[in-house]
Amino acid sequence: MKGMPPRAPVALIIFNRPEETERVFAAIRAARPERLFVIADGPRTETERSLTDAARAVIDTVDWPGTVEKNYADTNLGCRDRIISGINWVFEHTDRAIILEDDCLPDPTFFPFCDELLERYKDDERVMTVAGTCFFKPRLESKKGESYFATLIPQTTGWATWRRAWELYDPDMKAWPTLRDSKTLAPRFKHPAGYERFERVWDDYYYKRDGVKDSWDGAWVFACISNRAVCLNPSVNLISNIGFNERATHSREDHPQANLPTSPLTFPLVHPVSLKPRRDVDALMYRYNFGVDQFWYYRMARPLKTYTPGLYRTFKRWFLK
Repeated sequence: MKGMPPRAPVALIIFNRPEETERVFAAIRAARPERLFVIADGPRTETERSLTDAARAVIDTVDWPGTVEKNYADTNLGCRDRIISGINWVFEHTDRAIILEDDCLPDPTFFPFCDELLERYKDDERVMTVAGTCFFKPRLESKKGESYFATLIPQTTGWATWRRAWELYDPDMKAWPTLRDSKTLAPRFKHPAGYERFERVWDDYYYKRDGVKDSWDGAWVFACISNRAVCLNPSVNLISNIGFNERATHSREDHPQANLPTSPLTFPLVHPVSLKPRRDVDALMYRYNFGVDQFWYYRMARPLKTYTPGLYRTFKRWFLK
């Protein structure tokens, strides 16, 4: 309920950015969760230790009733292994959690939104992710004033999930070769170019290629889609990513989704009639988040590739060099 401390524990993942950590921690302090888990990676070098120590010192300023449980690595595990091992640890102690990284600044209504949906869908295996982001509000309108909608692709820039869902996560994606060769997951996308993009992404994750070998979230997308689950997204944006800067581990360049403004969600929530994925939102995500058919000439060529691959190869050789 809005105005009440979240019943679900909050898990905060920090590293070496005390300024960002302090801003996100201030939002958590305002929410006053009864239980806070903190996951921290160790420094990569001795010169970085002062920054990791400063980020951890922010946590020591907790000034509200509740428990704080810390899982701090002595050495650097890397983004992938630290986040995976940290979330594993969280779900050894709780059946649900609201998860924030040190660059995910939430609107105050993010916490009651997650809390309500974590309770409402706790036993609904169709749902594995509750997200805090709504990237494309100017391009879409929520149907019938509903407070949230479903998508195929999960977002993890401020999110929530359950132990039952996390138990389906396999960072090594052992099922991928069989599912790839059988094309089992392609119909779930209803978007050939979107599936092709993720087919390449999942190959990269499975073979631990450069560029993704220190990332964990592509395997979460795989877990959700291969288990026929959806992601629930708010109808307004509840998370601002404040981490696109020189201090980031991955996202250092300027990005159109950096520092997006947030808006409060209205309560009581209006629940959607259906959890059928919004394919229009997924299509926008493929184009603007993953660069699928972003230019008009690729969109024009898409039917050729789908239905007449031989003609597409000729078109590509001459026009898409």
